[in-house]
Amino acid sequence: MAPPSSLLSTPWQYYVPLLLASPVALLVVSKLWRRYQARNACLRHRHFVITGGSSGIGRALARAAVRRGANVTLIARNLDRLEEAKIELLEEASSPEQAVHTLSADLTSGDTGEAVLARGLEEAEQVCGPVDYLVNCAGSAISLRFDETPLVEFRRMMEVNYLSAVHATMAVLPGMKQRGSGSITFVSSIAGLMGLYGYTAYCPSKFALVGLAQSLRMEVKHRGIHVMVAFPPDTDTPGFAEEERTKPTETKLISAMGGLWSADMVATSLLQDILEGNTTSALGLDGQVTVTMCAGMMPPSSLLEVAGQAFTMGVLRIVGCLYLAHFYRLVARCAANREDSKKGS
Repeated sequence: MAPPSSLLSTPWQYYVPLLLASPVALLVVSKLWRRYQARNACLRHRHFVITGGSSGIGRALARAAVRRGANVTLIARNLDRLEEAKIELLEEASSPEQAVHTLSADLTSGDTGEAVLARGLEEAEQVCGPVDYLVNCAGSAISLRFDETPLVEFRRMMEVNYLSAVHATMAVLPGMKQRGSGSITFVSSIAGLMGLYGYTAYCPSKFALVGLAQSLRMEVKHRGIHVMVAFPPDTDTPGFAEEERTKPTETKLISAMGGLWSADMVATSLLQDILEGNTTSALGLDGQVTVTMCAGMMPPSSLLEVAGQAFTMGVLRIVGCLYLAHFYRLVARCAANREDSKKGS
């Protein structure tokens, strides 16, 4: 048989695809191994502090952590709901040695709230141990058009969604720095990545959390402290039900495209991402696509994530523009329908 005349058929050429695929395979295996370790991690003697922990995503996250052996401190304003949550969590505990502590505090009340928080966390650490994980779940939403939103609501959104997280983080960060370890999570929203109709007061407060998380991560990563920002979708919580009462039709139509998720599903995904050490957390295809489109200068969770974003971001930019065009058409259609209704009446 005549020898191959083309250099492309020489034996070493057959190894080129393998050599190119090997780094990708290693990255995939590394990611799967991290996921496996996180799913099987024992949280015994680990202390989770969860703001907004008396209901919604915070309470669901507390349940998920307690089931895996963690000690939990819940921070919220409503004392009755805190006690109710504490009873539920103790029933869910996997060991009688676990501790559940509650702290009734208003994280928006300035110096008074800071003093109450500081004393309360000292007591919590005596009961549950040093704070290993802080998850800033406290938040609220209002959905109104800009010219219908009172100025006081713009202030309230920043206080509840942003400053509450600042206060809680300030309270736990010194201890984490001293120990050289810890994890801080800020629960933002898909509305913290893109401006949406009816959320002119809400979106800025969630955008602010993203900037805070990225800046803080740069300051503390070398100290062994993990910082993550989460972008949950619409979640079936008491807060969401309250938000629906004033939500404009346009906002409802846009939000419906992402579906409504249960608090337990969101909490399970959130806990997994925290334990994996990811820098962002998003649930569902819409969430993952939106985070990828908005990645920009966000710190990546892994090299595999960077590779995926590099290969898909160009196409997803087009997808994003198509989504935006659809949203604007929905808004225009609703406006036209309102005009027709006025003329008809």
